[in-house]
Amino acid sequence: MTRYAVISDVHANLHALNAVVRDIEGRGIEEIYFSGDIVGYGPRPNECIDIITRRCKILIAGNHDWAVVDYTDTEYFNEIAMRAIEWTREKLTDKHMDDIRAFKLFKSDPARDAMFVHATPKDPDNWDYIFSLTNAAANFQSFKQKFCFVGHSHTPVIIEHSGPGEMSTIWDKTEINETSRYIVNVGSVGQPRDGDTRASYVLADDTNIEIIRVPYDIQKTQEEMAEAGLPARLIERLSFGH
Repeated sequence: MTRYAVISDVHANLHALNAVVRDIEGRGIEEIYFSGDIVGYGPRPNECIDIITRRCKILIAGNHDWAVVDYTDTEYFNEIAMRAIEWTREKLTDKHMDDIRAFKLFKSDPARDAMFVHATPKDPDNWDYIFSLTNAAANFQSFKQKFCFVGHSHTPVIIEHSGPGEMSTIWDKTEINETSRYIVNVGSVGQPRDGDTRASYVLADDTNIEIIRVPYDIQKTQEEMAEAGLPARLIERLSFGH
């Protein structure tokens, strides 16, 4: 089976998305899956939606996507995130709003034996996080596929379930075990939060899963955010990856 890429949490960062797509295409990979949050935080939402809807086989909605189209409660959003949501609503065209409304909350691909969701397979519209092996254990019971690809935390990690009570975390690359199952957080294209400023995505095939990091022009994105009047905190954090 050919390799495929999974990306998530673009957050309207066009320069990061372009760098990731170039890297994927440079590896000769044609299939891309998207695990949510195309908008929020960043300055180029319409352009990012155009690329994602054109290039990705599966389109999953994230909490920021649903917030923009009023499909989810935004009471839990912090003030800075909410300001970015309000700014995004003003900038999106009607067509791009409709594009987001068509995104799925979760979706499976039998050919890949994989489920794609933004937050968790257990309660996908609660927007919970998988931050521990305890969280992961509960979520492994909520899908039947071999793989579940998620985003949301902006922190890439591969969690392998190799038997009852047996789980491990992998931070870079692993060979796929025939008897194991996996939850794979693909990290964030547009706003990494693991201390690495480079964009993140995942490559997978029959034998391996690998977390890939791609540098991009952070300063250009920051300049565009400043010109748009987006919150300074969102601009600054790109320099530190958290």
